[in-house]
Amino acid sequence: MKPTLLLAALMTLSTPTLAQDLPEPPDVEKRPHVVKAPHGAERQDEYYWLRDDDRKDPAMLAYLNAENAYADAYMARLKPLEDRLYEEIVGRIKQDDSSVPYRERGWWYYSRFETGQDYPVYARRLGSMDAAEQVLLDVNTMAAGKDYFNVGDWEVSQDNRLLAWAEDDVGRRQYVIRVKEIETGEVLDDVIRGVSANIVWADDNRTIFYVENDPETLLTVRVKKHVLGTPASADELVYEEHDDSFYMGIGRTRDDRYICIGVESTVSSESRCAPAADPREFTVLAPRERDVEYDADHHNGRWVIRTNADGAENFKLMTAPSDATSRAQWQEWIAHDEDVFIDGYELFDGFTAVAERSGGLERLRLLRGEVGQPDASAEYVKADEPAYSMGLSVNSEPDTDWLRYSYTSLTTPATTYELNTKTGERRQLKQQPVIGYDPSKYTTERLWATARDGTRVPVTLVYRNGFEKDGSAAMLQYAYGSYGSSTDPNFNLSVVSLLDRGMVYALAHIRGGQEMGRKWYDAGKLLNKNNTFTDFIDVTRYLVEQGYAAPDRVAAYGGSAGGLLMGAIANMSPQTYDVILSQVPFVDVVTTMLDASIPLTTNEYDEWGNPETSVESYEYMLGYSPYDNLSRQAYPATFVGTGLWDSQVQYWEPAKYVARLRDLNTGSEPVLFRTNMDAGHGGKSGRFRRYREQAEMYAFMLDRLDVAEPAR
Repeated sequence: MKPTLLLAALMTLSTPTLAQDLPEPPDVEKRPHVVKAPHGAERQDEYYWLRDDDRKDPAMLAYLNAENAYADAYMARLKPLEDRLYEEIVGRIKQDDSSVPYRERGWWYYSRFETGQDYPVYARRLGSMDAAEQVLLDVNTMAAGKDYFNVGDWEVSQDNRLLAWAEDDVGRRQYVIRVKEIETGEVLDDVIRGVSANIVWADDNRTIFYVENDPETLLTVRVKKHVLGTPASADELVYEEHDDSFYMGIGRTRDDRYICIGVESTVSSESRCAPAADPREFTVLAPRERDVEYDADHHNGRWVIRTNADGAENFKLMTAPSDATSRAQWQEWIAHDEDVFIDGYELFDGFTAVAERSGGLERLRLLRGEVGQPDASAEYVKADEPAYSMGLSVNSEPDTDWLRYSYTSLTTPATTYELNTKTGERRQLKQQPVIGYDPSKYTTERLWATARDGTRVPVTLVYRNGFEKDGSAAMLQYAYGSYGSSTDPNFNLSVVSLLDRGMVYALAHIRGGQEMGRKWYDAGKLLNKNNTFTDFIDVTRYLVEQGYAAPDRVAAYGGSAGGLLMGAIANMSPQTYDVILSQVPFVDVVTTMLDASIPLTTNEYDEWGNPETSVESYEYMLGYSPYDNLSRQAYPATFVGTGLWDSQVQYWEPAKYVARLRDLNTGSEPVLFRTNMDAGHGGKSGRFRRYREQAEMYAFMLDRLDVAEPAR
């Protein structure tokens, strides 16, 4: 369709009251384009032209706007339901809420929300929470008049006098660093643009270390040093990473003695550190090696290193002297365990807390004594439910007997506890307030579904009491399944509205995540990626067979790499699902992975494969890439969302996907495509606006699954 016809289509979209009054879905012009691989393979991509890196092409924008108008027209009938869902969800939020304060260098830091406000206020009090409040950042004021705003990081100087923060008002994760005097509120002239949200102060309280992004790929490429009062153009280069498969970050060690630059790829990492008091020379802790990952922290005169070196696929803990510069100086502390994945750790003066995963669940192990001592007195923090999520919370100071940790489940709102590691006393510091919610009315279960290759896949689900496992219920199943990112059973504020309407909500802990250890991740990436998709399908079929859902009332939901999952299952088993909800989906795998100029591509060769150099990887990706495997068949009702300024999954992937899906879909179920024209990968900013997006998507799903309203 020509641009003028696209605009005409946009203008003719009305606001009907009945589904049959809907206009025809938007159409868009096909333009021949061949995508070539270096090894000679070619593919036709008739919608390639929808890519516009500048996001200014009138024809492309007209198409996105036409799709938005079509979504508006379709959803007009469901607007009352959307409004009810939105009011229910935000009605559970305590609007004047605040975080658990933590102490650092004599000050108590916290964030709080005010009634009716979308953004937090960051503040502190000196000595105790009874002291006068000192506001650091009022993000509501900063975001006024902006469609999008985010503070990605903020750091107070070591003398507690200056504040540096990173802000983004586009949604593309290209941040600007600014600095102010806390006492007076005066914003200094220092402005640093084109950076990641990562700031570290040196001990002199006038030097800031930051990470500069490549303006095209947005990769983190350089660490620079800025001295207050000097122009950013004069900032000194501290370190530059030349391997574009690595990401970069900076931070201070637990004891504040060192500033460290960490670089990591999917399969390798490296740390270089300098004294925070004199950070002129950064020394490598251990040179990078392929298939060797490590991260390090320093406390009480020694390094503690978490690593998978020497075959420790589930990681182990090592120690090393402060002057270590190679792995030869590392000594084993906590040995590798094939059944226990070490996820992280926190160092204290008299104990160490280790975050682990075992049997698909998280746990915290406490090790008594100083760093490096044999594990003679380990104990575990107790959980209260069969399926839960537990992890380290903010433990800002090491000289304490109290460990703060977080706990939640599909029925228990996020809770912060502190545990006295000497006496065993446990105190609840805060539980997420959920207005009108009674956890005793809901039940969570942990099940195991058998995949087609015999692998047992953990599943966590929740439903309202009174649910009968008779095969009649509607169900929403969610998963992610990539990058070793685990889908833990956290409380979900918006899901309560589904449970109250009789739905079942299920989390499929499929391969590609790390719930069952590193082998679980390795079994769902590269040339094993299809396990991710078939696991999800097999979990759905198992739950239907067990009576948790009706075979014709199942919805699936995933975002980003989980959107890849949604596209794959829709191609592989469309009859299994009635609704597909896909947010910012990575659906054009082959084209994206052939283009090193796209953010994230080069860093992810070891996640998906490199189709430029490997014919085997190319063909394997081509076998599951959702865009390339769309075919003439009936697809489920589909809701796809994206953000125009997304830097992680570019908007044109879902745009092309929807355009081709419309061409090939032989079914009659609706396909909606919503583009946030002022948002990026995470959607709109603000704590309430994202629930409006959620409510729209849920209204679409509830309608297609024929879910009745709850009794009022």
